[in-house]
Amino acid sequence: MDDIRYISRFDEEYPPKLNNIPGAPSGIYVKGKLPDPDIPTVAIVGSRNCTEYGRAMAEYFAAALASAGVQIISGMARGIDGIAQKAAFDTGASTYGVLGCGVDVIYPKENEELFKKVITNGGLIAEVAPGSQALKSQFPSRNRIISGLSDILLVVEARVKSGTGITVRFALDQGKDIFA
Repeated sequence: MDDIRYISRFDEEYPPKLNNIPGAPSGIYVKGKLPDPDIPTVAIVGSRNCTEYGRAMAEYFAAALASAGVQIISGMARGIDGIAQKAAFDTGASTYGVLGCGVDVIYPKENEELFKKVITNGGLIAEVAPGSQALKSQFPSRNRIISGLSDILLVVEARVKSGTGITVRFALDQGKDIFA
């Protein structure tokens, strides 16, 4: 657990972009690095049960943006989030996962290899303490951090009622540009 650090809102390292959002977290846990506030950052989110077209678009946009030097953020979920994260990582770019569980908890299990890779080129971020398991009630809070850390939100496939919709509402409240 010594590679996990807690950064309070009053610490110099606290992400400046989070200071500007309504309901900013009082602190975050980080494993790895934080996104560089001076480099453009795009959050790529979408359906957990995506189509092949959605998969292709998530890979395309993540790889193209990452190759252009853009940092990629996602919720590390199955589907679009994980696909985008892997495509960005494969370009060698910095990628960041915001979790609805502790930064030491791998969720979903099928993304275990991706979790390990993201820490080497970026970092994992969570508002909940290490050891906290993924609970449905924690994901909306996670989504506000995803949009808060990004400059732009890119939605690749989403259901009308979904976690992606929650992220979009946070991004709108935060004044972010949203592309779909």
